[in-house]
Amino acid sequence: MAISAEMARARARKANADLRGDSEAAAIAARDLRAVKLEEYIERVVAEAPPLTDEQRVRLAGLLSGGGR
Repeated sequence: MAISAEMARARARKANADLRGDSEAAAIAARDLRAVKLEEYIERVVAEAPPLTDEQRVRLAGLLSGGGR
């Protein structure tokens, strides 16, 4: 399966920072890479899921915004 251009860029930024030994840039790149992975996963799940109720949307938005349950 091919990866997205955004995923490829995020992986390259992380690898580049690791190769340079720049731990601060590597930590930022790792965070950004995790965010891209999460975004793409959420997009796949939402595309396959049936429509959500308003209550479900609110609960999921709370999880994504750090509000927990």
